[in-house]
Amino acid sequence: MLRTVKPKNARSKRALHAREPKEVEHPRTTIFVKGTHAGERVNHVMKELIALKRPHVISFSKKNAVRPFEDAASLEFWAQKNDSSMFVVGQSNKKRPDGMTFVRMYDNRVLDMCEVGVEGWRSMQEFKTPKATPGHKPLMHFASDVFDTHPRFQQLKSILMDFFNGEVIESICLNGLESVVSITAGPLPDSPSTSTELPKVHVRAYTTRFLSSGTRIPRVELTPMGPSVDLVLRRHQDPDPELMKQALKRPKLKKQDIEKGLGNKKETKNMEVDEMGDLRGRVHIARQDLGKLQTRKMKGLKAARDESDAVDGGDIAEGMENERRKRRRI
Repeated sequence: MLRTVKPKNARSKRALHAREPKEVEHPRTTIFVKGTHAGERVNHVMKELIALKRPHVISFSKKNAVRPFEDAASLEFWAQKNDSSMFVVGQSNKKRPDGMTFVRMYDNRVLDMCEVGVEGWRSMQEFKTPKATPGHKPLMHFASDVFDTHPRFQQLKSILMDFFNGEVIESICLNGLESVVSITAGPLPDSPSTSTELPKVHVRAYTTRFLSSGTRIPRVELTPMGPSVDLVLRRHQDPDPELMKQALKRPKLKKQDIEKGLGNKKETKNMEVDEMGDLRGRVHIARQDLGKLQTRKMKGLKAARDESDAVDGGDIAEGMENERRKRRRI
C-alpha cells in the first residue's frame, strides 16, 4: 500500500483533490495487464478492446506475475497509483487456456471479478468497413433474457456496461451514435450444474449509418466493424455485501432528486417520476375567461368598432337636426 502523505504544494493538493470521491465520477480508466503467459489469442483480443476503450485506458507492456483470485495486492497498488478502477488481466495456462479476468475496484479495493475464456475472435482488420471515432460513447445492446435473470450473466452485464461506458451525459445527438456494441447469449440449459454448461456470450461491434426514410426518423443500418469475440464464463468472485453497499451509496439529496423529483417533500405534491426516469408534474389552474383574452390586433377586427361608431354618430346628427327644427318654430 502507498503511504498517505500531506500535499506540500498547490499542484499536489489539486492532484489529491481530483482523486477524491465525486458525486459524478470520471470515466473509468481500465488497466490492461499481461500475465506471465498470455498467449497470442489473448494478446490480440486485448489490443482490440484497447482500441474500443481509448482514450481511458492504460496498457502495461511488461509481463507480470499476477493472480487476481489468489492475491490482489498488486492490483490494489496499481489502482491507487494510477487512479484506476478497472483491470483486464490476460492469462493462459494448460488448465484455463486463453483467459481474461475483468476486475472492478472500489476505493482501491477489489469489488468483484469475472473470468472469461476466449473461444473465437475476428480482428478489426478483417472487416474492411469504416471504424467509429475513438472516445465516442457506444450504444449497448443485450439480446437475451439471461442477462436479467441469471446472476452470473447479470454480473457480466454490469461489468461490460462499466467497461464500455464513457462519460456520464444527460443527452446525446443522433449523429453522435457512431457505434453499437451488441452482446448476445444462447438459451440456458434445463439444469446447468457447472459454468461449462452455461451458454456462450457473443460480443459484436457495429457502426451506424443513417439513411433517408421519407420521415423525420432516419433509417438505421448496422455495418460490422469488429472485433468479433466469443466468450465462455469461468471463475467469478461476488462482491462483498458491505463494500457493495458503500459502492452503491448516493448522496441523500441526489437520491431524493432522482426518486421524488425534489429534496423537500412539501414541494413534491402532484409530482412523480415515470418508468423512464423523467419528472412529470400536474398543474391545477382556475377556469379561464377567454372573452378577456388579449389577442393580436388586426385591421380586420376594426370593422365592428367602425360600424358601432358610425351608428352612434348618426344618432347624434339626428338629435341635432331635431333641435334646430324646434328653434325655428319658436
